[in-house]
Amino acid sequence: MSVVEYISKKEIDKAVSRLAKKITSDYNDEELVIIGILNGSFIFCADLVRKIQLPLIVEFLAASSYGDNTTSSGKVDITYDLKKNIYDKHVLIVEDLIDTGHTIKYLQEYLKCRRPKSLKVATLLTKPARRVHNLKIDYIGLEIEDRFVIGYGLDFAGKYRELPFIGVYQEDADETPS
Repeated sequence: MSVVEYISKKEIDKAVSRLAKKITSDYNDEELVIIGILNGSFIFCADLVRKIQLPLIVEFLAASSYGDNTTSSGKVDITYDLKKNIYDKHVLIVEDLIDTGHTIKYLQEYLKCRRPKSLKVATLLTKPARRVHNLKIDYIGLEIEDRFVIGYGLDFAGKYRELPFIGVYQEDADETPS
């Protein structure tokens, strides 16, 4: 197994700074509830909230459609829910990667039922080539090719989240993820 750097820490920092500046501008000093989607977005979420210049509440929600696989099952499981009420609040879902759109579509519907004042989505990475659902993604850090990526919070079976860059996971000749 090897990991090849695909997006450098410097490129990630630039994208996070750009997103934070735009989010700060769009919400114009209003309080914002950030919902980081665990586990993958925790590093991106932490870096993003440190750069947003607004009053913030940070919450987490754990949702998964991957398990230990490299492709989405299409079924979303909520394994950890919000602790705070988001009724009549400006809410921003922070996701690490949106590819098929199964998870984010499910989460948007799930959270809309709680009647937030507004509900937007920020993602560090998007893979439009894999999109199954027509989604509005309000803040996109980087658009990537259809490659299996790890690092900067993204994992393969719980491993490689600690990498400071985003890499392409490559198995040795006999096994390759899709």
